[in-house]
Amino acid sequence: MTIGTLAITLAWVPFADPEQAAVLYTVALIVLGYSGFQAGLAFGYLPAGLPAAKVGSPDTGASPAREVAVRRVRQQHRLVSRSWLEFTIGGKNCWLPVFFEPSLLSMTQDTAELSGRAIHIDGERLYPSGRIRNSEPVGKLIDNPSRPDPAAITRSGHGRHLLLDAQSAIAAPLIGLMWVYIGGGGPTAFAAATVVAASAAVWLAAIRGSDPS
Repeated sequence: MTIGTLAITLAWVPFADPEQAAVLYTVALIVLGYSGFQAGLAFGYLPAGLPAAKVGSPDTGASPAREVAVRRVRQQHRLVSRSWLEFTIGGKNCWLPVFFEPSLLSMTQDTAELSGRAIHIDGERLYPSGRIRNSEPVGKLIDNPSRPDPAAITRSGHGRHLLLDAQSAIAAPLIGLMWVYIGGGGPTAFAAATVVAASAAVWLAAIRGSDPS
């Protein structure tokens, strides 16, 4: 998704004036930088604030392996849908967003193994899509059903995932019109701003860990 967004953004540079090209380069740098940050969180190069063996202990890559109670909840807030792991440690709850995996659909109350900055549940590694928080995520939190629905995995395929992410692009034409109004330009400028805005919106939804279930 990141490579596609960068390609779409930079493809318009030859048709842009210096001011427009500067904006396109800025968008490309933001996409590249935030993608790198999210990758660092997901693969454990950057701390996501995972629960430590003792309450108040720092999150370090060398933290010993420990087990904590966990369950999966799905956040629904406007056009945002994300998977969160709700940890219970020291009598307190905390929430960590993770990238969607089909195995999350059948997960109920379980035990997570935290080794360093890696999360494993039933032998499968899950990847953080943001930092942990001590307050409940905004919006509606939906628990997994007590009995997994086999059809849910089929409904959560790549097509549905892309359709969910594409909802974020609904405002792209308005951004295109705003750009033409403020910065000038004709149909080419409108098309470029609309396509880049739509691509960036879909990329942002995906890189933050959207949940198609």
